[in-house]
Parts: sequence; structure tokens; C-alpha cells
Amino acid sequence: METLLFAGVGLILFGLLLICIEAFVPSGGAIGIAAAICAIAGVVILYRYDTIWGVIGTLTVLILGPMAFFSAVSMLPNTRIGRKMIGSSVEEIANEHRAENQRQDEQRGALLDQHGVAVTALRPVGIVEINGSRHNAIAAGGIIDAGQSIRVVQTDGMQIAVRADESPAEPAGHGQ
Repeated sequence: METLLFAGVGLILFGLLLICIEAFVPSGGAIGIAAAICAIAGVVILYRYDTIWGVIGTLTVLILGPMAFFSAVSMLPNTRIGRKMIGSSVEEIANEHRAENQRQDEQRGALLDQHGVAVTALRPVGIVEINGSRHNAIAAGGIIDAGQSIRVVQTDGMQIAVRADESPAEPAGHGQ
């Protein structure tokens, strides 16, 4: 008769283990169904052994089952498998965006006082080429024709302001 007790408790514990595995292994619910079958079979066996053990088994499954699953799911992002399945966290993505924006701001800031050429006419917005890279820019102080030398006079966030360059110096990136 003790065999029924050990079998029932063993099936419930195996069901709880399968619930934890379900959180880590994408099985389309197959492991979860197997866990439910094991837990139900364990509870039925415990009721056959003794009604009190059956009630204890039922409460164990109803309380520990969801707790085990949600505990496993909460641990999932901290595991190597979980990071592959879930990807980057919201904080990591936000930090990457912040770092990228800061890098771009620094690059635009480095363009200040650089010389280049207008690729398109700036009336007042157009495209300029500075050091071999193309940028959207706004003309500060009038229309700038395509092919005209320019100088960066201001960088503010995403905006690059340029003026026609009156100096005879060759634009950077276009020398012989």
C-alpha cells in the first residue's frame, strides 16, 4: 500500500518538474500537457491511497504548480537559453538607443567648422557632402546652389546648419 503513496507523490513531483521544464523548452504545450497528466495521475493515486493524502496532493498541485511555472518563467531571462529566446530587455534596448544617439550627436558635433560641398541645392534643406559622407543639412542665411562649397556653422541635435563657404580653400574630402 505504501507503493501507492510513493507513486502518487513521485508523479506529482515529476509533474512539477515538467512544469518548470515547460518554461524553458518551447514545446507548444506538449510538456505542459504531460505535466498535467502526471499531476492528475498522482492525485488520483493519492486518493486511492487515502482521502487526506488526495486532498494534500490536490492542494499541492493547485498551489505549487502555478508557483513553480511562474518562478521558472521569472528566472528565464537570466539564463543563456532565455536570453536567446527573449532577446534584449527593454532597458538594454533603451541603453543601446541612447548610446547610438550619443554617438551620432558626437559625430555631428565633430562636423562643426568642417568644409564640404552641396550635393543638392539647399532651398533651405538639401544634402551636403563632408569628408566623404552625405548629410541632410539646412542652409543658414540663404539658398546654396548644388556644387557650391559649404562650411558647417551649427549642429543641434539631428540638424546640421551650413553656410556658403566664401574662402578659397578646397573643401575637405574633395582635394586632389
